[in-house]
Amino acid sequence: MKVAVMGAGAVGCYYGAMLARAGHEVVLIGRAQHVQAVERDGLHVQTRQFDERIGPPRIRASVDPAAVAGAQLVLFCVKSPDTESAGASIGPHLAADALVLALQNGVDNAERLRGAIAQEVAAAVVYVATEMAGPGHVRHHGRGELVIEPSSQSEAVARALAAAGVPTEVSANVRGALWAKLIINCAYNALSAISQLPYGRLVAGAGVRDCMRDVVAECIAVAQAEGVILPQDVGQAVHRIAESMPGQYSSTAQDVARGKRSEIDHLNGLVVKRGEALGVATPTNRLLHTLVKLIEDKASGAI
Repeated sequence: MKVAVMGAGAVGCYYGAMLARAGHEVVLIGRAQHVQAVERDGLHVQTRQFDERIGPPRIRASVDPAAVAGAQLVLFCVKSPDTESAGASIGPHLAADALVLALQNGVDNAERLRGAIAQEVAAAVVYVATEMAGPGHVRHHGRGELVIEPSSQSEAVARALAAAGVPTEVSANVRGALWAKLIINCAYNALSAISQLPYGRLVAGAGVRDCMRDVVAECIAVAQAEGVILPQDVGQAVHRIAESMPGQYSSTAQDVARGKRSEIDHLNGLVVKRGEALGVATPTNRLLHTLVKLIEDKASGAI
């Protein structure tokens, strides 16, 4: 199977590498510095199970969105704010029968992507702890499961992913799973970004667990007002993250540390926006969203 990764950051590189190791042809589409490193030295992949470099012909890299041409599967891994523009950039080059799998944070990216391209889109929920340790170097800290929504190709793609060492489930309630993941992100991402602490040390802070409990309660209230069917163990799942990924910094923390704009508008900010529309108060999410935006604005010189 030919696979393209659009937005080859930590998440896309990890899953692309797993598919390449299983014999699939993978092209990573990303930023110039990263692409140059992969083309020169291969993709350096560090996990708890292996440490290796994967290069051509198994993995190629490009800065050109047109590199998606001919791919049967596209792992769409761009940041949430870039969904429509990135979709428009690959749309003209996609094979008519390609499946575009949206591996993104947030709950509305697949819907937004469907408005930008004609090909079939399936939402996916990603449970993985990864980071870019440098150009062409992805480091995996734990987990790696995917939950994808039904589509004409989802079962076949799930089998290919599972054979590549990626536990994958096809679920009719991906909306509920996406909201459950959103709740986890809302509980951890902003606090990790503000404190620049990994999850294990973060939850040891005074008052942090109480703050996270308030965030989760607000998110659940908004989800229920939207008619979302959530898994029953959402609260427990939130607490398990610190135990299963103690050394992980949130993606928001990584963005803030690099002076980049984060996805906070699509995490706590989305909960605030939906809460306002539904008449559900979200004061803790509003405060965390505001604090992260202040940090970003200060770093960019906007304030």
